[in-house]
Amino acid sequence: MALPETVQDVPGAASWSLVVPRGRAIRLEALGDNACVSTLLYAAADPLERLNIPDTLKAQMSACIRPPLVLMSDLGRALCSVTGSSLDWHDAITGHSLDRHVTGRFGPSDYATNGRTLGLDRRDLHATVNWFVKVAPDGAGSLAWQEHSTAGDWVTVRAEQDVLVVLATAPHPLDPTPDWAPAGVRVTVGPAEAPGPDDPSRTFRAESARALEAVAR
Repeated sequence: MALPETVQDVPGAASWSLVVPRGRAIRLEALGDNACVSTLLYAAADPLERLNIPDTLKAQMSACIRPPLVLMSDLGRALCSVTGSSLDWHDAITGHSLDRHVTGRFGPSDYATNGRTLGLDRRDLHATVNWFVKVAPDGAGSLAWQEHSTAGDWVTVRAEQDVLVVLATAPHPLDPTPDWAPAGVRVTVGPAEAPGPDDPSRTFRAESARALEAVAR
C-alpha cells in the first residue's frame, strides 16, 4: 500500500524532525521572503553516519548545494539527492545559528521540537545545508549574506536511504535583517519517481554515482 503524503508547516524560529523512508521525496517551500532552513541529515539505521558537507562539496566540485548534487555521508554513501529547485544556490559553508546569535540580537528565545531526534544531542551537530540562503564573497574578501529567496521558492530532495531529517527555521547567522521575522517553511513528504540509469544525480559526476552505488549495495 502506498504511503500517504505528509504535509507540515513549520513556523519561523522553530524546529522539526522526521524519518523519511528511502525513495520518498522531500519538498521544502519557503513561506516568506529570505527564509533559512538549516538542515541536518543522519542515516536512520545508524545516526553515527551523517551528512558530510566538506566531502559533498569537494567530491562534486561545488561551493553550494544545487540540483543534481548528491548529499553524501561521512562513509561516502548517498543520503539524499537534490532533484529540483527554484534557486541555483543553497548555502552549505557558513553553518547554522547558535543561541548566542539569536539572543545577542533579539533577546531570549526557546526553540520547540517534536522530540523525534533518536537520542541525539549537541555532540551530534554537524555542518548544515541552509536551504534558500546565498552567502558569497564580497568585495572585501569576506563572506556576505545576500538577498536571494522569496515566498514560494522551493527545493526537492529524494531520500536514497532511510534518513532522519532535522531542520530549524532560525534566522541565518549572517542575515543582517534587524527585525525579528523569520520565515516558516512547508514540508511535504510524498512519492518520488524511481530513478533510472540516466538519473541526473547518477550521471553528474563519477563521485556522485559511486555514492549512490555504495548505498544501493
